[in-house]
Amino acid sequence: MRLLVVEDNQALGHSIASAFRAKGHAVDCVESGEDADTSLRTQPYDLVILDIGLPDLDGLEVLRRLRRRKSRVPVLMLTARDGLEDRVQGLNLGADDYLCKPFALAELEARAGALIRRGVGGEAAIIAHGRLTLDTAARLARVDGEPIDLPRRELTLLEVLLIQRGQVVAKQLLLEKLFGFEEEAGVNAVEIYVHRLRKKLEPAGVRIRTVRGLGYLLENP
Repeated sequence: MRLLVVEDNQALGHSIASAFRAKGHAVDCVESGEDADTSLRTQPYDLVILDIGLPDLDGLEVLRRLRRRKSRVPVLMLTARDGLEDRVQGLNLGADDYLCKPFALAELEARAGALIRRGVGGEAAIIAHGRLTLDTAARLARVDGEPIDLPRRELTLLEVLLIQRGQVVAKQLLLEKLFGFEEEAGVNAVEIYVHRLRKKLEPAGVRIRTVRGLGYLLENP
């Protein structure tokens, strides 16, 4: 999944981004409201973690513009403000959840995971596909109940294919889910990760079919 972290505290923003990258997500991190607004206009995301107190354009205005564009991407607001009025305003503008600073990173990760699952159609935390299961919260794949070793990008690739199982997933979409805009990568990188994942899953009867000119299809078991 691809996330946007909007936080003007550079150390905190990088800490949040690093935690989600370690779980296999592609993360873009910006420090101003204007940069956030630009990113949201040009790139689709699965979740936005948005601080309210930002330079040049506060998080509430970023959220207001986002919802005016009819975007339904889940937004988790961060704030150092503890006033009820600010929280109510954010929720009325279309925020999906709120977290006050200081917060535990584990709580942020849990809330973010719930919003991502809700945003992709209410998928359960554990997705089953034949002999394969993926625990999206624990970031763990199993075949016949036994864990299989998948690096973080292969886990993300598998998650995207499972969520859209039975449908062709374009290479460009996979590229956007696997890499942030600070990482240089092309569709050839997607092909490499698909090749690696395919070799690990085929013994379990899980097939990723290449649809020439279109993308990849996780076949129904």
